[in-house]
Amino acid sequence: MSVSDRLAVAETVYRYATGIDMRDFELYRSIFAPEVAIDFSSYSDRAPATVTADQWVASVVPLFTGLDATQHSMTNPIAEIDGDDARCRMYMQAHHVYRPEDPTSWFTIGGYYDDTLVRSELGPVGWLVTGVTLTVLWRRGDAGIMPAAAAHGRAVSDAGS
Repeated sequence: MSVSDRLAVAETVYRYATGIDMRDFELYRSIFAPEVAIDFSSYSDRAPATVTADQWVASVVPLFTGLDATQHSMTNPIAEIDGDDARCRMYMQAHHVYRPEDPTSWFTIGGYYDDTLVRSELGPVGWLVTGVTLTVLWRRGDAGIMPAAAAHGRAVSDAGS
């Protein structure tokens, strides 16, 4: 297992946060394999599922365009590589801001991501995410902003169509 592979795996996972926070959904899409297993069951009642990367990205666009700001901080990557397959655990905090002037409209979660990846020349740094499992350990603030932000993002998108 080379240091350069471990760094490339971590950088792929870091691009997850950068794509979301910068609203660069092309960058965000670029880190995923064509199909991705998503398990956010520790965050919501949504059952784990395997979807196309395009479906996954399309499903998160309304939420993140409906929020004024987000900051996903990801640290302490531990990558394990076995040939062309990799696993990476990364601690995370995700801060979501609906209205910046109103701290009661902020919501933050903390925990970790367990990601699976596959080596690919198509990935920005040689790896593509094939699975994302979020484990939420704590929450702070108003989780009600999340559906409100998603509805706002959909309304803005529909008005622009």
